[in-house]
Amino acid sequence: MTVTANRRSYPWPNVPAIAICLDGCEPAYLDEAIKAGLMPTLARIRAAGTERTALSVIPSFTNPNNLSIATGRPPAIHGICGNYLYEPATGKEVMMNDPRFLRAPTVFKAFYDAGAKVAVVTAKDKLRALLGHGLKFDEGRAVCFSSEKSDTTTKAENGIDNASAWLGRPVPEVYSADLSEFVFAAGVKLLKEFRPDVMYLTTTDYVQHKYAPGVPEANSFYEMFDKYLTELDALGAAIVVTADHGMKPKHKADGTPDVIYVQDVLDEWLGKDAARVILPITDPYVVHHGALGSFATAYLPEGTDKEEIIERLKAIDGIDVVLTRPEACVRFEL
Repeated sequence: MTVTANRRSYPWPNVPAIAICLDGCEPAYLDEAIKAGLMPTLARIRAAGTERTALSVIPSFTNPNNLSIATGRPPAIHGICGNYLYEPATGKEVMMNDPRFLRAPTVFKAFYDAGAKVAVVTAKDKLRALLGHGLKFDEGRAVCFSSEKSDTTTKAENGIDNASAWLGRPVPEVYSADLSEFVFAAGVKLLKEFRPDVMYLTTTDYVQHKYAPGVPEANSFYEMFDKYLTELDALGAAIVVTADHGMKPKHKADGTPDVIYVQDVLDEWLGKDAARVILPITDPYVVHHGALGSFATAYLPEGTDKEEIIERLKAIDGIDVVLTRPEACVRFEL
């Protein structure tokens, strides 16, 4: 039996199928932790299973990539092109957490509609409504909740009452590794008790934003993950471990932020606030994101010589690519 979602077919799993998204997991994090002997289970799975290195979708942020994992398609199909966007029609800047922006059904919904039991656990609540869109929670076959809001879950909205009490863990601090550990612990308990056909576990990249590969704090996170991976593997699941995006240093050698403030640049060229620069990485989690990311969209005023602005931006050291909207949509499948 196969299930079709967005013109792709997926075989019905013979055992519970689990996809784990380690947010911000640059491959070097795994390499360093394995080298240190802290991830024996992943090292074994890596050696005996299939390993591939893939490019993330652009923008390389949480929402677009989680939804590409969940739908099997790029943003041009599923519609989630950032964590945050500007709507020219309304003049408002809004978060892309609302399912009204989602243009394609998830693989989870397709399996659910085919009769499967589905579980989705996210670290941050911002993804929950998108990943759980289309699931029904009144039939006993779906569970979807976040670590962040685990003490407010209900059967009607999430398929489970007070997930925090159910798991026997307090709601973790949002800026911590504990937020992700809650996801892993919930995944193990769900696999034992709920026995989903399909389960998706997705974490937060607080640790990855804060610590470089190989440092004790980063290695500790991956050592913790490997222990839960061991439990999931022992319970007979088929497991895929992936990431939504990688991670690069955001500071110069002297420790100062390596930042180009494009809004300030365009203010100088065109006048204050004549242009509007949007950073799609923007979300409420400002401690580790700081609303600073490597992808920006700029809305220029009517009558601006776009080609001139593009050439001037290209000349700035540190800016790699500058494209018009149609060019970017084609190149990055937006």
